[in-house]
Amino acid sequence: MGQMNRRMLKDRRKQPTAALNRFTLLGLRRTFRREDDKKRGGYVDRYGSGLLFLLILVVGLNVLDALFTIMILDKGGWELNPIVRSAIEVYRDGVWIWKFAVVTVPLILLCLHSKFRFTKTILLGVTIIYIGAVLYQLFLFIYW
Repeated sequence: MGQMNRRMLKDRRKQPTAALNRFTLLGLRRTFRREDDKKRGGYVDRYGSGLLFLLILVVGLNVLDALFTIMILDKGGWELNPIVRSAIEVYRDGVWIWKFAVVTVPLILLCLHSKFRFTKTILLGVTIIYIGAVLYQLFLFIYW
């Protein structure tokens, strides 16, 4: 009985894991073992290749969107998004750096929260919206 009491340790799961710890770069957790943890969501150490593909795709589509918008504006077109249009008027050429940051920072947050409910749905929605925007801009180049 004495042996049993010495083996009882404090439950480490009662406290959240720190954001920066030894597992940040060296961790092996890709998913959750317990069903309760899968339903609740949480953070993992490593992410899947599908998530990496979606993140790179959105960043690439963002860059294409910016380039195509610059080309359309040079041809005499105008920006349809009123927020981006006013930012272009205020910041001129510097708006593209801000546009890149405004898209990339939330993508990093979505990556970190990828195991929570609805995160992948949001990321897929953003991807579809960007694909639609880039296809629309390509349509403008072909028929304008």
